[in-house]
Amino acid sequence: MTPSSALASVLVDELVRGGVRDVVLAPGSRSAPLAYAALAAEADGRLRLHVRVDERSAGFLALGLAKGAARPVAVVTTSGTAVANLHPAVLEAHHAGVPLVVLSADRPHDLRGTGANQTTAQPGIFGAATRFAADLPAPESLPATGHSPAPWWRSTVCRALAAATGLLGADVGPVHLDVAFREPLVPGPDDATLPESCLGRPGGAPWVEVQRAVGAVAGDPLDEVERTVVVVGDGVDGAAAAAWAASRGYPVVAEAVAGPHARVAAVPHGPLLLTATEWLDAHAPDRVLVLGRVTLARPVAALLRRPGMRVEVVTAGTTWPDPSHVAAAVHPWASVAAECDSAPVATPRSDWARAWDDAGSRLAAAVAEHGFPWPSGLAVAAAVHETLGGDGVLVVGSSNPVRDLDLATRGPHEPGEGPRTYANRGLAGIDGMVSTASGIALGLGRPTHALLGDLTLLHDTNGFLCGPDEPRPDLTVVVVNDDGGGIFATLEPGAPEHAGSFERVFGTPTGTDLGALCRAHGVRHDRADTRDDLARLVAEPPRGLRVVEVRVDRSTHRRAHADLRALAASTLRT
Repeated sequence: MTPSSALASVLVDELVRGGVRDVVLAPGSRSAPLAYAALAAEADGRLRLHVRVDERSAGFLALGLAKGAARPVAVVTTSGTAVANLHPAVLEAHHAGVPLVVLSADRPHDLRGTGANQTTAQPGIFGAATRFAADLPAPESLPATGHSPAPWWRSTVCRALAAATGLLGADVGPVHLDVAFREPLVPGPDDATLPESCLGRPGGAPWVEVQRAVGAVAGDPLDEVERTVVVVGDGVDGAAAAAWAASRGYPVVAEAVAGPHARVAAVPHGPLLLTATEWLDAHAPDRVLVLGRVTLARPVAALLRRPGMRVEVVTAGTTWPDPSHVAAAVHPWASVAAECDSAPVATPRSDWARAWDDAGSRLAAAVAEHGFPWPSGLAVAAAVHETLGGDGVLVVGSSNPVRDLDLATRGPHEPGEGPRTYANRGLAGIDGMVSTASGIALGLGRPTHALLGDLTLLHDTNGFLCGPDEPRPDLTVVVVNDDGGGIFATLEPGAPEHAGSFERVFGTPTGTDLGALCRAHGVRHDRADTRDDLARLVAEPPRGLRVVEVRVDRSTHRRAHADLRALAASTLRT
């Protein structure tokens, strides 16, 4: 077996032994040994291979697979700019805590810094975004027996997987193995089996059995503060957070990505309720407990910054979210988990907490009666959420769609009523969302819907590129097409006094014919002109890739959101 084939085969074998079941490959010459090794492992039924021609899409597909399958996923690229195209996905994985394993093929060390083709400084290219990084040199030869570099290779993979999955107590996140290969890069006639010196542990065991580190020791129970609001965001066990808050009798404000269990326990339309500042002044909490990263609603951020507000954070990682630098105390997640494990008796709601419950119920009734103008992002989000129900899986794009979902949906009445919701909130970028949603669908192994804006779709139309031999997701993408950057219409640049400069540098219309674009990719395209059309199309079980387009006038966003805030204020003023 050639040295390059042996190195690639050992790495892929050890990844499988460590729990990797999906590998995403972007084709290239220098990465050929890894491609052949992954293909052989798939033929043996040990993993599932996904080939994508665009490295950025490949990275986000791997990210989505890792989210859906809840296990590490590897993505393989060749050398040069191919590696740099993974950076957006690596950054999202870093901030969202996703176990993404990057294997980048590289030139041998003696070619670096010489002007050799497709050679750049790949080790450390992702900087501080990785939990672990290693630079493996190209082997010159392999002994049939005796001393071999294979134990080092296998141990390095084990270290990478332990770091990616947080086994050693650090935060879950991406890792990077930069692997140099020397020609020949294709397998020889005798490359069917590994030499004895490269074999792994008997019985398919990992080279290193890494035991999960004991998590943070539970601290003292959190103090009882009657007027406490619990804010639940992304990246925590929403069900446990909701159960703990209920045991204390605290009102909950949950973002749309907190999960259906957290939203069941939450005050209906909590982020919208917080915009009613007159009501909030009369019912302000003495303390806000933040569980998870809260990134969506400006009213939530304003609540945390209220003068005199005591803010405390509960974290499951080695750091804590506090962008406004207002946290007065940080508690380990183990403190909350310990209380949940002890099956506490629910504390009766105080008069103050019941006032929050009552306000949420009144607001939900008013919103239901008011409805949302059609067509609008709010109406689309509400229709998709309602149609999917508890059996659905929904991947939400950043910018307007996730905020519309947050504002327009009250949350399910029961735990099974709301769809399982995913979003890339690590950095909240709009890139790679078609691929992320495809990966989530494939990782979960179930039909999935996505709710995206038109610019988000256009950022990742290469996510539609899926060869005839590849596993295909069952994914329906609902696109709110407002022909440009609709979110800016709701922010400061969208104010009337800035109208003269808005369209070119913020509105950025493209005029893209999404139907023609879908036909070019062989993707089914449907238009939903009414709410009933949308509900009917969303209710169809996804079969392969499909786009459902809803055209919306971007100029209506600002008024629709303002009307919703005015409704909240008037409802809670009476």
